[in-house]
Amino acid sequence: MSLIRPEITAALYRWQETVIGVAVSALGFYWAFFTGGGLLHWIGYFLAIFGGILAFLGVQRGRFRGASDGPGLVSVNERRVTYFGPQSGGMVDLDNLAELILDARLARPCWILREIGSDPLEIPLGSRGGEALFDAFAGLPGIRTEHMLREMQSEQRHRVVIWQSEELQNSTRWLH
Repeated sequence: MSLIRPEITAALYRWQETVIGVAVSALGFYWAFFTGGGLLHWIGYFLAIFGGILAFLGVQRGRFRGASDGPGLVSVNERRVTYFGPQSGGMVDLDNLAELILDARLARPCWILREIGSDPLEIPLGSRGGEALFDAFAGLPGIRTEHMLREMQSEQRHRVVIWQSEELQNSTRWLH
């Protein structure tokens, strides 16, 4: 029996990096401004900056992480995304990824990862282990993470391309 309510535990888990970043930053500010100087004073400045960066990244991760009540299981291992779902599944190598799409038209919004020459992989938002997709997507060259997070939280029900490979951008540019 836990003394902490499940909703609070879920919120703390969702925002854990932000909470840690704020705590580290607060400790850094305390050491930087309320100690008598010396080495601890300078370490405090470093900790305050480091904590601020960690809090900023934690906010982005927290916005990406949602409820984990979606169907299926996501695994990211060495730039390969694998999804095991109740009705479908598959794997996509991020090095061969052509397009990343967020489709919010469905009852449960999903990521669509498309490789050229293979069937697209659909991963519902909130799938267990889906928080690992943030780091996987952040490693795509030229992706705009703020755009991705804004579209995830949008109330509009539409399909939007979050990222395209440079090859696909160049090929579609010549079609028109």
